[in-house]
Amino acid sequence: MTILLTGGSACGKSTFAEKTVTGLPLPRYYIAAMRPYGEDGPKRIARHRKMRADKSFITIEKYTKVWETDIPSGATVLLECLCNLTANEMFDEDGSGEHAKGSVLKGILHLKERAGTLIIVTNDVGSDGNEYDPLTNDYIRLLGEINIEAAKLADTVIEMVCGIPIFIKGRL
Repeated sequence: MTILLTGGSACGKSTFAEKTVTGLPLPRYYIAAMRPYGEDGPKRIARHRKMRADKSFITIEKYTKVWETDIPSGATVLLECLCNLTANEMFDEDGSGEHAKGSVLKGILHLKERAGTLIIVTNDVGSDGNEYDPLTNDYIRLLGEINIEAAKLADTVIEMVCGIPIFIKGRL
């Protein structure tokens, strides 16, 4: 089963994803795509590590090329998150640049093929309707395209609103 969790920033996606994972079989892999940028980055990473400390996760920090991740067949996998992974693939020197969309989708397909259950966390970054600089607009457009493809691949799509799961597609 593949589950896509989307929603705005700080709406409860991570909490819901980790709570869902606790009822799923071991081994449990947490694929962390957030690089520790700036002052806030390490604090957010520390908070997420604390949240999952007692959930029996094997954490893999993988910022690009997720398809290279070695996951045993049938494992439970939580990928957090497509926003960071997309940005890393687009902008990091070891990312895939103009091939970011293909790289992210290749990673999702790899994990989907290997995992018993795959939970993917993403953000709804294009819903504010604002215009940004061209590079940011490119990122928002690309992430939107990736989210659409991820939703097609998912058995279940859930939008988190104020900590409340709204089922868009499928069930748990």
